[in-house]
Amino acid sequence: MKTPGGSDAAKRRAGEHAASLVDDGDTVGLGTGSTAAHAIRALGRAVDDGLDVRGVATSYASRDLAREVGVPLVGLDAVERIDVAIDGADQVSDDLALIKGGGAAHAREKVVDAAAKRFVVVVDPSKEAAVLDRPVAVEVLPDARATVRRAIRELGGTPTLRAAERKDGPVVTDNGNLVLDCEFGDIADPATLATALSATPGVVEHGLFVGLADEVHVGTAEGVTVRSADE
Repeated sequence: MKTPGGSDAAKRRAGEHAASLVDDGDTVGLGTGSTAAHAIRALGRAVDDGLDVRGVATSYASRDLAREVGVPLVGLDAVERIDVAIDGADQVSDDLALIKGGGAAHAREKVVDAAAKRFVVVVDPSKEAAVLDRPVAVEVLPDARATVRRAIRELGGTPTLRAAERKDGPVVTDNGNLVLDCEFGDIADPATLATALSATPGVVEHGLFVGLADEVHVGTAEGVTVRSADE
């Protein structure tokens, strides 16, 4: 379930601004989604100009785009470090907690983003919120969807199996699992909910990213605003 977004110009500004942070020799986490795609394209242009980088893709989509624009790729298990990860978000709160998973790539995204020395989030203003309130994507083992649904309801959520577009049946992730989109209303304590979801048997990963983002780059009509976790 992809979330509505802002203007493409704002997304492009955010993505290109974050891409400019990448230094020669860096290993870069390549996020998934329309805003992160602008960062990947900018990195491709920089590679054409002589920048030496390696990318670690977070999904089939980001891998294919990186190949298309000429960013060299390496597997996550083949690198000792990720210098910077650039990724989008479906929503970001005032304290830089995130909801991700609109593209159903949040499991690998979380692994790559958490492994990065610097995790930079790129968004447009439509993704900012004082408090997180969008549905939380929960990737589940197919055989566990019924038990996970019950557990989600016990946590106060309303789970809905994500249906695929232009095909019959549910969305299947790159990992071969299903996605429940879970409505919790206003999420006053994302950290507590994240812990509860992670502890639920059958949950592979969820779309709450708490305490991971180092910076958020917000593209606007005038330029880019940077928010830091240190502020």
